[in-house]
Amino acid sequence: MAEWTLEGKVAIVTGGGGSGLGRALALRIARDGAGVVVADVDEAGGAETGRRIEEAGGRAAFIRTDVTAERDLEAAVAFAEEIFGGLDVLVNNAGGTPKPHFPEAPIAHWSPILDLNLRGPMMAIQHSLPAMARRGGGAVVNIASVAGLGYAHHSSPEYSAAKAGLIRLTATLGLLAERSGVRVNCIVPNWIGTEEVRAEIEAMSPEERAEVPDVLTTPEEIADLAVDLIEDESLAGRVVVWWTTKEPELLPAE
Repeated sequence: MAEWTLEGKVAIVTGGGGSGLGRALALRIARDGAGVVVADVDEAGGAETGRRIEEAGGRAAFIRTDVTAERDLEAAVAFAEEIFGGLDVLVNNAGGTPKPHFPEAPIAHWSPILDLNLRGPMMAIQHSLPAMARRGGGAVVNIASVAGLGYAHHSSPEYSAAKAGLIRLTATLGLLAERSGVRVNCIVPNWIGTEEVRAEIEAMSPEERAEVPDVLTTPEEIADLAVDLIEDESLAGRVVVWWTTKEPELLPAE
């Protein structure tokens, strides 16, 4: 396996202030030697992630970033270059789907969910590419969800549609590796054992809870996989599905 080490690189992690997957991603990437820009709307959470990275001997800086706002994403990229001298890695982790959902929800509620989960990552990639080009290339990891796979129903159609789009977007960007040296890959997790998810499970009916796997994937497992994708120069435009009951599945490239 060819590897592209994170040592000395610079990464932006969107949603990095969250206490679950976002923080795990930021901490793990920093552990391998990258300076991490924690980009989040949660100022307290973002500062806490930065503090933990620095306490562990890493480099971190927080910038308040709403990934649905193009100016914020432009500012986050500029901030990475100003503070750490460049940008090599982007992890599109920010996402979510608050109730109510389509079609009961008004357009003003569900439309921003599409922006958060699809349009935001697209803007982040587009604004990161010139900065990565100045460093000779880079790596992007998109965090999607199994909600975007298959044909089963889902409680949030807008979230499922956005994550399906993010998966397909990743595959279509595979050629960027040849054109500009930027490798775009995607992780598609199932149930991740964050505090938020565990609270959601507790609020379920017994019938709903019976559909949840007994063992949940940890945020740290997904973070380890993200680092593997970042450092593996042989993979581009690839989608890795992480089920909770079996080994991760690397979907074949077309």
